[in-house]
Amino acid sequence: MTTLERVLYPYGELFNYGVLLHCPETQRTACVDSGDAEASLAAAKNQGWSITDIWVTHHHHDHTDGVLELKEKTGASVIGPNLPDTPILGVDHVISDGDVFDFAGRGVTAIHTPGHTLDMINFYLPAESLLFAGDTLFTLGCGRVFEGDASMMWKSLLKLAALPKDTIVYSSHEYTLANAEFAVTVDPDNAALHEQVQNVKNRRANDEPTIPSTLAMELNTNPFLRPDDPAIRKHLNMQEASDAEVFAEIRRRKDEF
Repeated sequence: MTTLERVLYPYGELFNYGVLLHCPETQRTACVDSGDAEASLAAAKNQGWSITDIWVTHHHHDHTDGVLELKEKTGASVIGPNLPDTPILGVDHVISDGDVFDFAGRGVTAIHTPGHTLDMINFYLPAESLLFAGDTLFTLGCGRVFEGDASMMWKSLLKLAALPKDTIVYSSHEYTLANAEFAVTVDPDNAALHEQVQNVKNRRANDEPTIPSTLAMELNTNPFLRPDDPAIRKHLNMQEASDAEVFAEIRRRKDEF
């Protein structure tokens, strides 16, 4: 079984990324989130691929605006969450936490990570060591907490932190430079973080994406995954707080940064 091919492409005004996932053997191609159908179609055409599947992480418009048009033009099957209060038009197969579905002979596990939104689903392919994290986990950051609360978001991040460290993490936005600038304010003595910040600056200076990352890198450098770190706790003067409380304080500071 060959490794799935991956293509990252930008779209929209919110520094969004879509991802195409292609199996050369079966010719199936999944589009992870489509906020812009034309961008998705152009990326597929450039590779000579035909989109057969659409995976939706959550209901926000910059992830769903292109779904119906893309479905109409390709006949693709749409998989994603679909809560009553935040319906996503076009979803054919509703998934929830722990559900597993097949893509080109690989199992894809749905991981429910509420916090940014209540319907957020991440797609994990253990055979490929791939995670599509939507707006839950970013490179050096995490999503704003819009529909849940900080405790909920922290529990969601713990689910992702427990995956194998070699997991390749695709997130949905190019927010890394801003995340990096904030991260050093709460974790200033982290040598690995400073090295990563310079790497991020170099990549963005060359207009290169900072995505994907790896879970190992995020565990070493992303402050939102490190509220148990003694240096961060000392810097925040929160040595006796719970991990959830430290996470909430880091999220609060980022919101005000």
